[in-house]
Amino acid sequence: MENVKIIEIKKSVFENNDRAADELRGELKNRGVFLLNLMSSPGSGKTTTLIQTINRLKDKIRIAVMEADIDSDVDAIKIKEATGVESIQLHTGGMCHLDAEMTKQGLNNVSMEQADLVILENVGNLVCPAEFDTGAVKNAMILSVPEGHDKPLKYPLMFSICDVVVINKIDVLPYFDFDMEKCKEYIHMRNPKATVIPICAKTGEGVDVFAEWLLNEVSEWKR
Repeated sequence: MENVKIIEIKKSVFENNDRAADELRGELKNRGVFLLNLMSSPGSGKTTTLIQTINRLKDKIRIAVMEADIDSDVDAIKIKEATGVESIQLHTGGMCHLDAEMTKQGLNNVSMEQADLVILENVGNLVCPAEFDTGAVKNAMILSVPEGHDKPLKYPLMFSICDVVVINKIDVLPYFDFDMEKCKEYIHMRNPKATVIPICAKTGEGVDVFAEWLLNEVSEWKR
């Protein structure tokens, strides 16, 4: 029996994407634009967190948002109405993530000359988005209390690539078996350098800390 030819498609796809992502970061650096890739599970509070954060920063820096979903424009409309900043919707055609080329297509439709910060709200998923470098300067994720403190153990790649982990919905801590210290321990097992910020996007508690972290990162990038 003849040997079957095996082609390592996955490796090639990732290598090409990593190259495109590095090129995109170079372009962003030259233009003085900071791109944040925000990831999480569906329902963790990404959009609400963004609204709270943007409203704290929009008078200090110029912001635009790209909302990625398989379908609908609900989140893009919500961001625009609640903050007034430029917001566009990206449809992924059924794909559960964005890669560097898809991100670049989105950025081509953003008023880049009028933005210091572009926030990409990635597709709600703890697996696929973590595998593809979007070309973002920093990666952030939101873990909500109802999801449980053990998620860093179950989804190691997501937590290992994120520069900051926002733990949302701390207002419901009394009603869930969620151990904050254990969660921080598990996060730092995956990524010792990750910044962990507990917040409640609904009430605004802790959002100032995340906004300040983001503002400092944008300022450092632009320098």
